[in-house]
Amino acid sequence: MESTMKNLGDEASVLDMDSKSTVGGGVEDLYGEDSATEDQLVTPWTISVASGYSLLRDPHHNKGLAFTEKERDAHYLRGLLPPICISQQLQEKKLMNSIRQYQVPLQKYTAMMELQERNERLFYKLLIDNVEELLPVVYTPTVGEACQKYGSIFRRPQGLYISLKEKGKILDVLKNWPERNIQVIVVTDGERILGLGDLGCQGMGIPVGKLSLYTALGGVRPSTCLPITIDVGTNNEQLLKDEFYIGLRQRRATGQEYAELLHEFMTAVKQNYGEKVLIQFEDFANHNAFELLAKYRTTYLVFNDDIQGTASVVLAGVVAALKLLGGSLVDQTFLFLGAGEAGTGIAELIALEMSKQTKAPLEETRKKVWLVDSKGLIVSSRKDSLQQFKKPWAHEHEPVKDLLNAVKAIKPTFLIGSSGVGKTFTKEVIEAMASFNEKPVIMALSNPTSQSECTADEAYTWTKGRAIFASGSPFDPFEFEGQVFIPGQANNAYIFPGFGLGLVISGAIRVHDDMLLAASEALAAQVTKENFDKGLIYPPFSNIRKISAHIAANVAAKVYELGLATRLPRPENLVKYAESCMYGPVYRMYR
Repeated sequence: MESTMKNLGDEASVLDMDSKSTVGGGVEDLYGEDSATEDQLVTPWTISVASGYSLLRDPHHNKGLAFTEKERDAHYLRGLLPPICISQQLQEKKLMNSIRQYQVPLQKYTAMMELQERNERLFYKLLIDNVEELLPVVYTPTVGEACQKYGSIFRRPQGLYISLKEKGKILDVLKNWPERNIQVIVVTDGERILGLGDLGCQGMGIPVGKLSLYTALGGVRPSTCLPITIDVGTNNEQLLKDEFYIGLRQRRATGQEYAELLHEFMTAVKQNYGEKVLIQFEDFANHNAFELLAKYRTTYLVFNDDIQGTASVVLAGVVAALKLLGGSLVDQTFLFLGAGEAGTGIAELIALEMSKQTKAPLEETRKKVWLVDSKGLIVSSRKDSLQQFKKPWAHEHEPVKDLLNAVKAIKPTFLIGSSGVGKTFTKEVIEAMASFNEKPVIMALSNPTSQSECTADEAYTWTKGRAIFASGSPFDPFEFEGQVFIPGQANNAYIFPGFGLGLVISGAIRVHDDMLLAASEALAAQVTKENFDKGLIYPPFSNIRKISAHIAANVAAKVYELGLATRLPRPENLVKYAESCMYGPVYRMYR
């Protein structure tokens, strides 16, 4: 059973491929994960060749009852499995039947996580083939509940936990991770999980879920993905008193202590994994999110999905909605409820796109975008008391204390909710939007479903079926006066997987705002006439791998254009190249 790489024999191995075959960002395809290597034989390496019981316990290589007769003989599996050999398709059918028996979404989530820990390829096969059904299970809204109960459902660790205890030793902690070729890291400190607040160490469910989607939807290899939670304590009293809480039992570190830990982490990541690893900041509180992005965006390959990813997916919806509304982007007026990471991030990208289209200064195009926070409309008379990231949106206007009066005063064509507070788009607010817009655009983006500013049926009913609606969490189709409306979902999962793939395959070293605009344009271009006829401003998730390939190609093209690519020469056909780099979940045949 013991062997070394030198004794593989004369057959071609994934380990022996030349650089043209190691397409995924130039990193060797050790596990045979890319679509380009689907037909090649793979050696199931761990430290030595995995065989027997260890092979069945290795999620990278385990195929369960799908091991062939030849593989069972070659890898000492006789007697360790029942005698039947079945196909991956039958395994998938059996598991989907089993998952559909569960009535509680959290049970479905737990079943999927257990599958991921047991048989990685089968997990991704299920998720890719049943994406519309399973996306709400492994991501929002169910992942929110999973994070709230993470201490109770915790089975085995996924990813790295870096706490204040590891200060001064973070590089050593990173070296404990078994994989060396890391391309994407999703990191959180758990302070602002979805709309649920401070969940501390239990926020790990978010990086794990996000990276599952990087692989399933964007095709980034799972072996190159690393979820990380930075535990600096929690201010959630309920968790501090919970005997099952898995994190540090102390109040959050702030100020210099927090900044030093984060800086040590960033330095260690670059030292251990190099310049081209994408670090995605996820669910940090507003003050830290903006500060971290501003501090590191010029020296690291960093991306904040809450600020930049949300902005990109919403801009794509806005661009697509213009096909239904008519007119150009600069003709529109935008009003946001919520002036945090998401709201200001979306507003900035919309203003950037307006500036790009009209060649007008950014300061001018920002005036077409208004924001309402907890104290009312953001206006210039409030400038001295505003946080720094809100100041660009303080325009000349008399003070307005609430959303309804702001809607009546500003008369927006787009009403966008990113407040994290449910039921804030009231009947009066929606009816006011409908009173001066033939087709009011209502985007209730807050997650999970309970925090959505309004539901799809409320938006359609209160506008008498005239609204163009999209939400952050999924809503079922709704029938109004004989017409069936299919709500669009402005889900970040449209953008970040393909965006990440584009950065990886081009070997990008920095993220530029123009790359986010390129991702938005690519997504908007995927909305078909058939989708528009149903009132949709986003394409169906069933085509997400194709959509991600186009987004990756558009982003990579922009990376090359800006001179920020290290993967040279530039491939001729970036869409085909992106597709060849995408992870394929089909079982490989073993020697």
